[in-house]
Amino acid sequence: MIDLIKKTLLAGVGAAIVTKEKAEHALQDYVKQGKVSAADARAMAERIAEQGRKEFDDMSDQLGARIRDYTQRADAATLERIAALEQRVQALEARTGGATPPPGQS
Repeated sequence: MIDLIKKTLLAGVGAAIVTKEKAEHALQDYVKQGKVSAADARAMAERIAEQGRKEFDDMSDQLGARIRDYTQRADAATLERIAALEQRVQALEARTGGATPPPGQS
């Protein structure tokens, strides 16, 4: 599961980089056409890159929160199953007259 999460995050980083490269390329075209100055294009590229980083950070935080929630729920479910099994073992021991030795020990 950790590998899947890593791959997902790395794919997100890759998408952010591609988006930045495409934005820079598009802005270069605007500069060549005289629609924006080179300084304005750099400022826009930086704003686009910063927004992409912020969105990526937000997505990472949300993913982290969901993973923490999932693992907490999974841990709670596991503890409930262990408690149920312990009760079953106690009931079986009560019916058989006590604890039985582990397999291989008599």
